[in-house]
This record gives sequence, C-alpha cells and structure tokens, in this order.
Amino acid sequence: MTVRRREFIALLGGTAAAWPLAASAQQLAVPVVGVLSSTSSSDRADAPLLSQELKAAGYIDGQNVAIEYRWADGEFNKLPAMALDLVRRKVAVIYTSNAPATFAAKAATTTIPIVFAIGGDPVEQGIVASMNRPEANVTGITFYTSELGAKRLELLRELVPQARIIAFLANPNKPAAQRDTAAIETAARSIGQRVIVVNASTAEEIDTALAEISRQGAGALVVDPDTLFSSRHEQLVALSARHKIPAIYYNREFTAAGGLMTYGDDRAASLRQASVYVGRILKGEKPADLPVMQPTKFELIINLKTARTLGLNVPASMQQLADEVIE
Repeated sequence: MTVRRREFIALLGGTAAAWPLAASAQQLAVPVVGVLSSTSSSDRADAPLLSQELKAAGYIDGQNVAIEYRWADGEFNKLPAMALDLVRRKVAVIYTSNAPATFAAKAATTTIPIVFAIGGDPVEQGIVASMNRPEANVTGITFYTSELGAKRLELLRELVPQARIIAFLANPNKPAAQRDTAAIETAARSIGQRVIVVNASTAEEIDTALAEISRQGAGALVVDPDTLFSSRHEQLVALSARHKIPAIYYNREFTAAGGLMTYGDDRAASLRQASVYVGRILKGEKPADLPVMQPTKFELIINLKTARTLGLNVPASMQQLADEVIE
C-alpha cells in the first residue's frame, strides 16, 4: 500500500501535534498527596515540613508529586466532605494533621493509605488496632500530649507556688476529656493542690471559660491538649493575658504567640517523622507494616517577656532546664 507524500506529511503533522498532549498527560499522571486538617493554613507548621521530607525522599511538589490541601478553618463539619473530595480525587495518600481530620478520612476510605499526626492514644480512640501492627490502611505518629498533664501541673506549680487554685481547661467533646480530667485531678491530690475544671467546646465558650476562671480566683491555668484550643491559640493567649492568668500549654505555637510556658513534644521533629512515612508509602510500603511512632523528645519553652508582664520571677534553675527561652 502506497501513502502519497501529501497524506504522509499531514499524518506526520497530526502525530507531532499530539506529542505535546501526550507529554502533558504523562506529566499530570503523578501521585497526589492529600492534606486534610481542621485548622487553617496559617496555623500549620507541618505543611512546609511535608514538602521538605518528600523532597528528601525524591518527591518534588509540582514535578513528580502534587500536594493538595484541604483546610477546614476550625469548622469540623466540613471535614467529611473534604475527605470524600480527596477520595474522589484518587489521591495516593491522605495526611491528616489532627484527630477530627483522621476520623473523617477513616470514614471516607478503607483503601487509600492514611498517615496521621495526632495528640491522643490512637488505639484508645479506635484509629488503629495496635501501635506495633496498625493493620488496615492507617498509621502515623501520636504526640501523646495528654499524658503529660501531671508534668505540666508540676511545672506550673513550681513557677507559681502562690496559686491557691489552679484551673484546668478542657474540651468536653474530646474523646479523652474525662480521662485527662481524672488524671489531672489525681495528680493535684497527690501534691495537695486544689484544681477546678472549666470546659469549653466552642470559640465563644473559651471567652466565657477564661472569665469564669478569673471569677473563681484561679491563680494559674493548665490547658488540655485539643484541636479546638490549637486552632484558637491566639485567642487563648490573649485572654490569659487580659485576665492576668499564668498558663501552661502543650506546643510551641502558644509561647510563640505570647503564652507563658509550653511543655510537650518537639513538634517539628514529630511532624517530620510523619512526613517520612508519607514518602515511604509513596515508594510502595503499606501502612499496616509501619508501626505507629511516638515522640522521642519533649521540650520546655518559657516566654520570659510574658513572665515579666505577669510579675513572675522565673528561677534560674528552671531557665536552665528549658529547651528554649523566649526573651
């Protein structure tokens, strides 16, 4: 069969024209990592860490991997729809940066790998079957921030020994709220410290709670780790300052915003570990084969400027114990 010259040129031209389209389609066929969070992008330190760790694993955002973010901005009711959207997008991995987002992702898929970074016990919350053998499609890291409540109480009492009453702020909607409250009350009894428990489950209730803590004459405040409080950390810090209540929190964002003191895991190191898991899953490993990680380092951060504003003298011994002192 003979192909005429003019027809051959037309055929060649049509094929050449299709090359860019084929190349473009190939470029778009990269794995997508979906990030699901109940907070806002301005609150999340893990977004750049995820990109950095993926790059270290050989995945560069915009080249051979794409990262898509879904931020609920504190509106937890948006999470289920956002999770389903990522599933429809057929992402390769879903990275969840807190417990509410993890529950939404788990409800949306039983097949797409999920890597979580949460503060509570994932076994107790029903997120994984066990720490060493997570099973199914979910693994990640727990900060175990709640388990440090007794230590926070001890540190706060050392800094504010004159506090006759210490308040404990908790979110009653948190699955582990009752356990955390019982633990702090037990720790308080063991050292002869009076503790009052005040609850808040919305931004508006945080305002009311701080006013109630002040009204009851509490001389200091321990804030229970919770997603709501993390998303409203600036509000909490501002209210503590307004009511002149020395407070201890659970991660660095509070002291960076002007909070008095933080005791918790090295959050950047923990988030990097979770991000490493995302890269390993992209390379073919399965969540069920990756044990749930736990933090290896905890840090004490003290804001001396805030201490001076509150009229507190931070002992030299405590400053030396601190991993970071903010002047």
